[in-house]
Amino acid sequence: MTTKPAQILVVAPHPDDAEFGAADTIARWARGGADIVYLICTNGDKGTSDPAMTSLKLAKFREKEQRAAARILGVREVVFLNYPDQGLEDTPGFRKDIVRVIRQFKPNTVVTCDPYRRYISHRDHRVAGQATLDAVYPTARDLLAFPDLAEQGFLPHKVKEVYLWGSDEPNYFSDIAQTFELKMAALCCHKSQIWDSAELEERMMQRCKTTAEGTSYEMAEAFYHFELTY
Repeated sequence: MTTKPAQILVVAPHPDDAEFGAADTIARWARGGADIVYLICTNGDKGTSDPAMTSLKLAKFREKEQRAAARILGVREVVFLNYPDQGLEDTPGFRKDIVRVIRQFKPNTVVTCDPYRRYISHRDHRVAGQATLDAVYPTARDLLAFPDLAEQGFLPHKVKEVYLWGSDEPNYFSDIAQTFELKMAALCCHKSQIWDSAELEERMMQRCKTTAEGTSYEMAEAFYHFELTY
């Protein structure tokens, strides 16, 4: 394959999930020169209370919104799998789609949502997080896993580290004081999902300050981070 590799692959269940979970950290990495690609699993076609909205129209809106948000954060490219919102299943086909993208861009780092969050969480988040972890290890690594991918030029790749946002037990805190405005600008691109930007900013600021409690930071994003050894 001739696709330019990326250092970081962010796998999000829906448009806007990466911005809520990791936008500041993504922006900081991009400012530091990292090459970043988004993989968006669903088209977000259920996320509305507007009776006049259709799934087809909403999916088109949300793709445009996601591309705009990614540009603000410095993300190089956005790949859409276009599964239906609320429709993710932990199937070999879905896992294969993620493996294909990992092998295509060969990231050192994969970022996604923590599938092990307790009690209430969106089912798409649980499925996407688990499928991504299974794709990272062992499937993307093993030549004979989905051998047709290798035949197409998507050769095995070993991811070096993973960051999970939304973890109940984070072990990595990212200082976001210098990037919070970028996070809000990116979130506000998702106009179909945001009704009151001022209220959202206040809520996100409080959340990030609460996350930073016990650290030396004023505001933070939190992740569970681990490295892979092969």
